[in-house]
Amino acid sequence: MQENLLTIGLPSGSLMEPTIALFAKAGYAISGANRSYRPAVDDPELRIRLLRAQEISRYVEHGYLDCGITGRDWVEENQSDILEVSRLPYSKVSSDPTRWVLVVPEDSPFQTVQDLEGKRIATEVVGMTRRFLERAGVNAEVEFSWGATEVKAPELVDAIVDVTETGSSLRANKLRILATIMESFPGLYSGKAAWENPWKRQKIETLSLLLLGALAARDMVGLKMNLPEKSLKNLLEALPALRNPTVSPLAQPEWVAIETVIEEKVVREIVPKLKMLGAEGIIEYPLNKVVY
Repeated sequence: MQENLLTIGLPSGSLMEPTIALFAKAGYAISGANRSYRPAVDDPELRIRLLRAQEISRYVEHGYLDCGITGRDWVEENQSDILEVSRLPYSKVSSDPTRWVLVVPEDSPFQTVQDLEGKRIATEVVGMTRRFLERAGVNAEVEFSWGATEVKAPELVDAIVDVTETGSSLRANKLRILATIMESFPGLYSGKAAWENPWKRQKIETLSLLLLGALAARDMVGLKMNLPEKSLKNLLEALPALRNPTVSPLAQPEWVAIETVIEEKVVREIVPKLKMLGAEGIIEYPLNKVVY
């Protein structure tokens, strides 16, 4: 049996593809995820299990997984006693958090959470919803929803708690938000036993470092160019976006090479300015990781 082996749970479903893409940018090639819950990875010290995000925190807590990526919402729903190693701001659509929201039909008479006293609410996050209502001083019946939650109001229930990123599905079903219960990003979570193991802890920390580096590089590009040395001061004053560039002398006298990391959306605005300031050989290139 291999001693130095870290077992990690990754979310299946809608988060699977963006998670595998994130791991690829971090340097881990995962294959076979569409065919098996035990996909292969090109790191012999890593063992991957694909599971529903709802389940991962429980398996990490009980030690069946050393660590896992799941949403903070499911850690809260399961009340799992595990450690958040890093927050990973990505989702299936964007880099914005997902939101669990309490919603009612657009034409509902309910305007506040307190209006739901004694009413019925359907949701997948029963525990989280009950705790939210308790904090608000509201007694309501909360029932588990097995799916298609957004179509259950008002015929079957008075309100629902559902998850949204953009709100488009809620609008399509003519639903109105009364309150946000929680905002959630995925995170890398470790079990306590794994964290106390020196080798596993170092492996988890390395994984966290690379994943965060991949996320940091998501909207960034590298930019390099050659410039007459006499124009360097003017360029840096005119373009504060080029903060802390690397400047190196060239073999050609009185010329320097400049290299920096910059937001991709800024490049289209500054390239013409760079040319006006005398820059030549401007190259933009993609980044996999930016580690601060």
